[in-house]
Amino acid sequence: MRLLIALLCFAAAPALAQVQVVKAWTRATPPGASVAAGYLLLKNNAASADRLISVSSAAAARVETHVTVRDGSISRMREVKGYDIPAGGSLELKPGGAHLMFVDVKAPFRQGDKIAATLRFQRAGEVKAEFQVEGMGAMGTEHSGMKMH
Repeated sequence: MRLLIALLCFAAAPALAQVQVVKAWTRATPPGASVAAGYLLLKNNAASADRLISVSSAAAARVETHVTVRDGSISRMREVKGYDIPAGGSLELKPGGAHLMFVDVKAPFRQGDKIAATLRFQRAGEVKAEFQVEGMGAMGTEHSGMKMH
C-alpha cells in the first residue's frame, strides 16, 4: 500500500507545475518585420532555483533571450544565455528589460493571434506557453487574461 501511495505521489508531481508561465504576450508586427519581442511572467513554485535555458517556436527560426542595457542615453539589446528564476520567486520579462526575441518570424504576428512556444528549464524541463498577440503599441496592460501552463 505504501508503494502504491508513493507511486501515485510521484506520478502526480508533474501536475504540480514547478514553473508557471503567466500573461505571455507579444506585439503585432509591422509589415516586413523579421523580429518580435515576447514578454511574460515566470513563477517558480519549486524549493530550488531554476534557469530558463532555451525557447523555441514554430513561428520563428529561433527565439533568443535578451536584456536591455543602458549605455548612457542609449538603450541596447544584448543576448544572454538564459534567465535565473529564484526558488519560490518570479521573473518578469517586460518592455525595456529582459525579454524574448523571436528572430526571423515566418509570418506577421497579427493582433488577436496566439503564438505557441516551448520554454526549456534546467530543472523543470519543457513548459508550453501561448503568447497572446496584442496591438503594435501595447505595453502589456491590454492583456487582461492569464494563461497558465
